[in-house]
Amino acid sequence: MRFKFMLSLLMVSLSAAAAQRPVSLEVGGGTLYGTELTPDGVQGKVPVVLLHAGSGPTDRDGNNTMLPGPNDSLKLLAEGLAKHGIASIRYDKRAIGASALPVWKEENLRLDDYIGDAAAWLKKLRTDARFSRVVMAGHSEGALIASEACAQGRADACVLISGSGRPLDELLREQLAGKLPPPLMAESDRILEDLKQGKTSDKVPPPLMSLYRPDVQPYLISTLLHDPRKAIAALKMPVLIVQGTKDIQVPEADARALSAAAPKARLVMVEGMNHVLKIVGDDQALQQKSYFTPDLPVAPQLIDAVSGFVKAP
Repeated sequence: MRFKFMLSLLMVSLSAAAAQRPVSLEVGGGTLYGTELTPDGVQGKVPVVLLHAGSGPTDRDGNNTMLPGPNDSLKLLAEGLAKHGIASIRYDKRAIGASALPVWKEENLRLDDYIGDAAAWLKKLRTDARFSRVVMAGHSEGALIASEACAQGRADACVLISGSGRPLDELLREQLAGKLPPPLMAESDRILEDLKQGKTSDKVPPPLMSLYRPDVQPYLISTLLHDPRKAIAALKMPVLIVQGTKDIQVPEADARALSAAAPKARLVMVEGMNHVLKIVGDDQALQQKSYFTPDLPVAPQLIDAVSGFVKAP
């Protein structure tokens, strides 16, 4: 009996391994590396979702090297989609994770590079006969990237999860307000104004260096040229906006701003979900712990909302 049980576990493990395979894409002089996850036991074509992570050193699984540990938010989302018969591709963006190649240096990165990379993935997926429908889902900064890449890559539908409804400068000013002493806030405003005008700043106070270090300023300049409200308003395909009510990084107002810019988009508010897609409610200790706890599942309501939207006719 014990042998049969162990054999059963082995078969489940082999089945899961067979459903996952490494994938790659050549772009801009380098290679992007990712993971394809396909549902087991499904006959015929299936829909596929291209998942895009948020800002900074966030990898294909939703994990950030600046945090104490992994949360696996995007990996868990991909696994949840697979259980609903939906395939997915999630990848390390250029200069991050397995895609951290010498050819890509931080000072040369631009938001438009990430948009172009995502559009290239979408175009590749559209030529894959295994897939019936190609959808992109972006999380946090990835939502802005998705809203523009979906148009360029001709996605069948677009999903924006925990995406900002304002340009970067508005978001940063709100996040920093009350957290910086007035002199530093004034310096931050000065630097932001320079960046908005396309000028780098060589006078960055040490406390602000992590945010405005010289190598990242060109990327910030490129990001400030994009308005998420204009991007979503320009989309012609079906759009789903998903927002958690306990997100301490992106407030509900941002989702409503996106919804106002695209009235035909579907808006789903997930009660108790935070920015890393976990249900935390009002538990502040769990809110903090969720950012580096991989065994805490992503919100089932999120998986249901995205799955239903992806499979809708």
